[in-house]
Amino acid sequence: MFVTGFPAGSWGTNCYVVATGEGQDCLVVDPGQDSLDPLAEVLAEHRLRPVAVLLTHGHIDHVWSVAPLTAGRDIPAYIHADDRYRLADPAGSSFALARDQLLAMTKGELELTEPEDVRTFEEGAVLDIAGVSLAIAHTPGHTEGSAVFIAPRDGNRPPIMLSGDLLFAGSIGRTDLPGGDPQAMQESLRRVVLPMDDDTVVMPGHGELTTIGSEKEHNPFLLDIQGGTPGWAPPTRGL
Repeated sequence: MFVTGFPAGSWGTNCYVVATGEGQDCLVVDPGQDSLDPLAEVLAEHRLRPVAVLLTHGHIDHVWSVAPLTAGRDIPAYIHADDRYRLADPAGSSFALARDQLLAMTKGELELTEPEDVRTFEEGAVLDIAGVSLAIAHTPGHTEGSAVFIAPRDGNRPPIMLSGDLLFAGSIGRTDLPGGDPQAMQESLRRVVLPMDDDTVVMPGHGELTTIGSEKEHNPFLLDIQGGTPGWAPPTRGL
């Protein structure tokens, strides 16, 4: 499997491209603000053709460029059903900046508008698109419909988790915005993250790559859940 990514925009949101190999159809994960130009470079360099967009959740920093990327290309956008409402008004459902400030940051008329073809998924679904199979785990806490995409172990390649704003290197997604829930976040981490194999590669929505094993050993939020440290301080990463 071929996976690459880059940070983009004011929030440094990681946009990922997933395919079975170079020269193939591909999936684009979380195309945020200012991601279209670097994405076009990645697609051209590796001769990739986008056929679907996957969204880990509906915050503006992860969905900013979905509409212009998919418009007129017969490319569907997939999101968990509980965050579907956010795509109807990406600017209005964001709380990091005032709506007029967000709209002033757009470069084209399609940005911050609803994509033409939105499809929803539920907990436990498996997406098989472009030869790539990704299991979906619903991980509420950052938003109601936050989800992660998991590629299973394949020979010598360890599992991969595209974690969105659930889990970062050394931190987790914030829970203080509307739709956030600290208790749901803890349960998502306990239910989804802790049982995963230690060598699972975590590709987060912000920041550098990490592994499940490293986070179990060093991440204070996971240590707290495992009983390694006292207290639960509110995280602040993510929009």
